[in-house]
Amino acid sequence: MPNGGNWQGDVLRDLRGTEGQAPAPAQAQAPAQAQAPAQAQAPAQAQAPHPTHPPPPPPPQAPPPAPPAQPPPQQAQPAPPAQPAPSVSPTAAGTAPPAPSVQHAYAQQPPSPYTRGPAHTPDSRQVLDRDLAAARRKPRHGEPFATRALRAVRRTVSSSAAREVAEASRLGELLQAPVTTGRQIAVTSIRGGAGKSTVSALLGTTYAHYRHDPVLLVEADPALGTLPLRVGAEALRWTTGDLASIVVPQMSLLDVTGYLVQLPDNAWLLPGSQGQIGAMLDLKAYEKVMVSLRRYFGITVVDCETLPAEVARTALSAAQARILVAPATLEGVTSTYSVLQWMQSLPRHMIEGTVVVLTEMVPHSGLDLAKATEKLKSTGAGVQVLPYDRHLASGGAIRTELLAQPTRTAATRLAAEVFQLSQKRR
Repeated sequence: MPNGGNWQGDVLRDLRGTEGQAPAPAQAQAPAQAQAPAQAQAPAQAQAPHPTHPPPPPPPQAPPPAPPAQPPPQQAQPAPPAQPAPSVSPTAAGTAPPAPSVQHAYAQQPPSPYTRGPAHTPDSRQVLDRDLAAARRKPRHGEPFATRALRAVRRTVSSSAAREVAEASRLGELLQAPVTTGRQIAVTSIRGGAGKSTVSALLGTTYAHYRHDPVLLVEADPALGTLPLRVGAEALRWTTGDLASIVVPQMSLLDVTGYLVQLPDNAWLLPGSQGQIGAMLDLKAYEKVMVSLRRYFGITVVDCETLPAEVARTALSAAQARILVAPATLEGVTSTYSVLQWMQSLPRHMIEGTVVVLTEMVPHSGLDLAKATEKLKSTGAGVQVLPYDRHLASGGAIRTELLAQPTRTAATRLAAEVFQLSQKRR
């Protein structure tokens, strides 16, 4: 029996306890509007006290009476299984459907070779240290001023100017001949310091000047090669070994050139290393890069290792033309002659597509170039002489405007001859 003075609080607590319990089946089917008057009626009856005996509180779990219009409750039927919601068109609903999760969207798509990055992204490195660059003196012209002035006077008083113009036009026409497939020209030597990187830079610069299709210079000599320095590259990042793990046949020229060093006149450079000691060039990586890049460039000049390195021998056999650089000394000619004799045992096109370049390291060498040239030509190879040039001998980046006139002419003739030989080999 509740306390008479606090019975109203007991009633309210009982009502709150009833609201927290699960409703009966009849209450679940009754509308909320019908339940509200019944719940409101119970407190109203409870608040009318008897003058003598207060009425007892209603039982705590007694359900409120059902409204008169409510039909008798029926047995509850089990709910039907939930059906999936029908798909709603974005146009009909006015809103777009929710986007799938990012992880699920990428899981359904195969990785694209254009967006897949390499496992290791190399850092950019400067080709020449700033302190070392400051130690270099001002570049010299290839020949003294007196020699240039004397040549200008001779051209004025003689008819040699017309012959020079005609020869330059002929060479330019040969160098601009179209190609059906990319031509690869390999440059190597029998020993270091012969000038093969210098010859490679001169060839690449000449082809880029005369031709309209892209020209590529590849450094296949990771042992501290000097080709990037000779062509004037400032910084290096991707190397031949790095590109081997990235290049795929579906790449466009724009995709490929993003990994190369851009040079003037539509020329590009692929270095062999970043100037680090101990860098290696795998033969399979070199072959993959050369096969993949061949279709993008009209002419590719490859600065190889010295013979008999494996990559150099592979480059010589795969190229359409070959250049064997040797110093214009007795030792250089003797070693080169031995290499040419070895090449005579190979298929005939190997020796026929080879040109020997004798580089003069000093102004007056102690070698009879005419007799040396005749001896080397007896093997079936071509021979060209690159005369001494003060600008080339001083090292550093090659500036064509500072080259001596005989050097420019010799480089143009060499480029035209080698290009003609590469056209003969399909």
